[in-house]
Amino acid sequence: MHRCKWLLVFGLLLGGEVRGETPSEPIQPVQPVKITDVAKVELGKQLFFDPRLSKSGFISCNSCHNLSMGGSDNLPTSIGHNWHQGPINSPTVLNSGMSIAQFWDGRAATLQEQAGGPIANPGEMGFTHDLAVDVLRSIPQYRASFKQVYGDDGIKFDDVTNAIAAFEETLVTPNAPFDRWLKGDKAAISPSALKGYQLFKSIGCVACHNGEAVGGGSFQKMGMIEPYVTQNPAQGVAGLTGKDADRMLFKVPTLRNVALTYPYFHDGAYWKLEEAVDVMARLQLGRKLGTEEVSQIVAFLETLNGDQPDFKLPILPPSSAQTPRPQPFN
Repeated sequence: MHRCKWLLVFGLLLGGEVRGETPSEPIQPVQPVKITDVAKVELGKQLFFDPRLSKSGFISCNSCHNLSMGGSDNLPTSIGHNWHQGPINSPTVLNSGMSIAQFWDGRAATLQEQAGGPIANPGEMGFTHDLAVDVLRSIPQYRASFKQVYGDDGIKFDDVTNAIAAFEETLVTPNAPFDRWLKGDKAAISPSALKGYQLFKSIGCVACHNGEAVGGGSFQKMGMIEPYVTQNPAQGVAGLTGKDADRMLFKVPTLRNVALTYPYFHDGAYWKLEEAVDVMARLQLGRKLGTEEVSQIVAFLETLNGDQPDFKLPILPPSSAQTPRPQPFN
């Protein structure tokens, strides 16, 4: 389990004149990804969109991490197999490769490890790893693609998750207005957004939301100053360790594209970014922000929307006569 010590807001993150990209800036621009294995990424893209990896033949990775909707599903908690309502909000897949770990509780160390979880979860895709591989082996075009990429048309589940992870690694969102500002384009963000960034730094948001992903690099307790009141049963890292000290300890989410990934927090309780900013300031920092201050921080957060993934939709290979049939309602 990746854990970090409680972070302090050091002097370099407080106050001071806001400048362009310098070593003192706590946020760095997103760098575009250079794809080195086109065939593997293309295979992973097909698998990401293929609902046949689910028992129902209806749910794909893209169902909960919709690349047309900021890499999430814009639901408080996701809907899985047999219309099961999931226990927690679906985090965005965009820029997820920058995170210290995967899932809200960090139970998967890598994107590859994460990719296998939903397939075998009875409340998500409802399948098993072996049955998912059986489906892929029954499709000649998939066998050929796996042989091309991995040298073996037998298809191993580790290769399935490896390909999906390779595709997800490419889902970065560079060229946000704030990135352009960091690189010296002073006109890239509004005066209101600039004031919002100054506030974001001076009140201490950057203690947790920093780096290239503006988050994702630490675990923090939800409700540092005031307790977070929720009906959601998720307990964060405590669900893994059983330790009371880990209760409500969650991975800090990325703020990249946050204006697109509503509703907010692990329980999806807040639909408006203004509300989320107000709650976080009070519960995590002990600050009651005025309406104008909230608006300025929201204006800054909206400048974190980067270029969304833009690619040709994959055409999935057709099933064969040997492909197991979907089982939607059992």
